Amino acid sequence: MPRILVVDDEAGLRALYTQELEYVGYEVVTAESGSAAVAAVEDHDIDVVVLDIAMPGMDGVEALSKILATDNQLPVILNTGYASYQDDFMTWAAEAYVVKSSDVSELLERINEALTKRGITPPQRPSA
Repeated sequence: MPRILVVDDEAGLRALYTQELEYVGYEVVTAESGSAAVAAVEDHDIDVVVLDIAMPGMDGVEALSKILATDNQLPVILNTGYASYQDDFMTWAAEAYVVKSSDVSELLERINEALTKRGITPPQRPSA
C-alpha cells in the first residue's frame, strides 16, 4: 500500500486529506510543520509527499529543499492556497503544484501520476 506524507499546519486539512486518501486505499502519515516533514521522510518509507508552502517556522519551500536533499527521487507535490508560488523558481523542483481545495480530485490525480512514474500502482478509488 503506497504511503503518502501529508504536511499542513492546519489540522482540519490534514484530517480531510487523511480521510480522503485512506478511503482510496493509501496509508497516510501526517506532519504539522516543515521540520516534522523532514523527520517523517527520514523515519518512514514515504512514496509521495503532499506539502503545504505557507507554514510557520520552516516553510514548505525550505522543507522541499531538505526533503530532496534526503531523497532526490521522492516526488513532492506542493499543495497551497497561493497560486503565485508557481512562479517561484525555488518550487520548480516539486513534482507537481496543486492549489488547495476541498475537492481532492486534482490532488489524487497528481499523486497517482507521481506513483505511476515511480512504477508503483496506485490504489483504485472505490466505486460509489
